[in-house]
Amino acid sequence: MNRTISGVMIAGAMVVGAASLGGCATHKYVDEHVATVSGQVNDVSNRVADVSAKVNDHDSKLATLDQTSRDALQRAEAAGKLAEGKFLYSEVLTDDSMKFGVAKASLSPEAQQRLDAFVDKLKTDNRNVYIEVQGHTDRTGTKDENYRLGEERAEAVRRYLNEHGVALNRISTISYGADQPVADNKTRAGRSQNRRVVLIVLA
Repeated sequence: MNRTISGVMIAGAMVVGAASLGGCATHKYVDEHVATVSGQVNDVSNRVADVSAKVNDHDSKLATLDQTSRDALQRAEAAGKLAEGKFLYSEVLTDDSMKFGVAKASLSPEAQQRLDAFVDKLKTDNRNVYIEVQGHTDRTGTKDENYRLGEERAEAVRRYLNEHGVALNRISTISYGADQPVADNKTRAGRSQNRRVVLIVLA
């Protein structure tokens, strides 16, 4: 009888011990997995914070740009044209340098020289850039005529850049017509300033 009781007690002790060991193993397993999950959560949180910082930086840079540069950047990003979505600089080719005749879109020797210098700068910088060529006109003529003329001037620049080594898929054009004057269209000098091409360079 005593042997039976002792056997039962020993068996009970073994069960309790096993249960205790099992409990310890279970807690250890849970702790390890909680630590792993916590690490993953922290990693995701850090990535989210990094992305948020980049978005805020991007928004801050956008706020410093003029409207036409901001629009160009947003169009390029929407078209998936940019790797970084970063504005580099803009270059304004006014009628003084482009020498566009009234209602004309052909490039003068002066315009070609300015564009040659622009292409040389791109080659010197040796960066993969995206260029938006913006055509602007004075208010001479109808609205539709000015949009068409602005596009023709921008296209003339686009073709010239391509002929001198800039890939077509890295150049887009847009015409603003007479919608964004920089000077008074009532004067001859003002109209000359408004007949211009703006090159927006993005990376």
